Amino acid sequence: MSTTTDYAALRRAVPNDACLGFDTAADGWRLRRFSRDGRGRGALMFQGGRGDMIEKYLEAFADWHERGWAVTAFDWRGQGGSGRLCTDPRVGHCDDFAPLVDDLAGVWRRWTSEQGGPHVIVGHSMGGYLVLRALLEGAISADAVVLVAPMLGLRSPVGSWLGARIAQAMVRVGDPARPAWKSHERPGMLPRQRLLTADPARYADEEWWLSAQPELRLGPPSWAWLAEAFTATARLRADIGLTTLTTPVLMLVADDDRLVDPQAAAQVAARLPNATLLRFGPEAAHELLREADPVRQRAMAEIDAFLDRHAA
Repeated sequence: MSTTTDYAALRRAVPNDACLGFDTAADGWRLRRFSRDGRGRGALMFQGGRGDMIEKYLEAFADWHERGWAVTAFDWRGQGGSGRLCTDPRVGHCDDFAPLVDDLAGVWRRWTSEQGGPHVIVGHSMGGYLVLRALLEGAISADAVVLVAPMLGLRSPVGSWLGARIAQAMVRVGDPARPAWKSHERPGMLPRQRLLTADPARYADEEWWLSAQPELRLGPPSWAWLAEAFTATARLRADIGLTTLTTPVLMLVADDDRLVDPQAAAQVAARLPNATLLRFGPEAAHELLREADPVRQRAMAEIDAFLDRHAA
């Protein structure tokens, strides 16, 4: 596993043997993609959360590559280097998650035809929701799945029931693509870093990349994104298909997560017949794979052990 001495090489540089390019979705949308060949262990896809871009997870990619995995990831449409879905490039707009599931299905289909198995997928936050939805809809089929702080319910200062209704009302009375608030993740008094990670160096990596590539920067979600997130996650939690999904799933949850609802995730894990739930306490915030070393190393070790058991 990488150490702090790997800092510059792993977190602030794309490896020389990796490729950053573009895939084309079925409707012609360009999806910015990272690819790095492995050494016969299998193929691992990682998908990040709302507002993320490939570069935030280069350290995790390096760890998995060291273990022999071929690693790929792409920026979701509407963020990162995959373009924007509204005229304001700083607003994270999306009024329907279905095209994102279609994008995942298309990249997954091409990638698995090119890479030898086992084929596994790791989804963080919004990416965790989209991965699980794609599995339930039969859009992808994986040998093992890891969901890291998955967005299966949203934290709201006014509660999820009222938060959903406010978002739906705001979509009806104004431009659905206008920002829901001014800050990046959510309104409130906590500094952004405390919402994400206790590690100031890893937190600083994101701003370093965004200063170097300002076109990757994304700000708050639109009211349409927020309304869709409340509605779509509630629909998934009620999906009866959860009880028959036999794919091995490891779910990592931070109990003090201020962005997504850890209890909603735990309830979904309890309905999955082949799920393992790993919980973290007050030492962990939302970005478990970018946390301080004790948390991050535990998370990565548990992922490695899970994949060794279920995707040998």
